[in-house]
Amino acid sequence: MLPFADSSFDVVTCVAVLTFVREADMAIREMTRVLRPGGCLVIGDLGRWSLWAARRRVRGWFGAKFWRAARFRSARQLAALMRTAGLSVGPIQGSVFFPPCTMLAHLMAPIDDQLGTITKLGAAFIAIRATKPEHAPK
Repeated sequence: MLPFADSSFDVVTCVAVLTFVREADMAIREMTRVLRPGGCLVIGDLGRWSLWAARRRVRGWFGAKFWRAARFRSARQLAALMRTAGLSVGPIQGSVFFPPCTMLAHLMAPIDDQLGTITKLGAAFIAIRATKPEHAPK
C-alpha cells in the first residue's frame, strides 16, 4: 500500500516497474487509488513481444536472477490491467522496434516513431496513458 491518501495526485507515473512486480493488478489498483478523479496514470514498461524481451528471458533461463523474475506484458495486457482498475485507457505508443544490434539499430531508428503509432508488436518499450473517470469514487 502506498503511504498516500486517496486522490492525492493529479498524475502518477510508473516506468519500467511492472515487469518486476508479481501482482501488477494490485499495483495498478493502488496507483489508481491515489490518483484524483480526472487524473492521469502513465505507465511505461518493457514490451513482451520484442527481441529485447526475448534476449532478457534467455538470460533469465541461464541464471540471471534479475531477469528470471521478470514478467513481460503486451500493450493489450497492460491496457486490460488499467481498465480492470477502472481507468479509461488513452493513447498507447510503442518504441524501440530495432533489435539489440548496433548496425541494425542505426538502420531502423529513423522509422521507430512511425512503427510505434502503427503497431505495438515488437516494441521493446510500451507507454500507455489512462485517466481516472471524474465520477470515480475516492
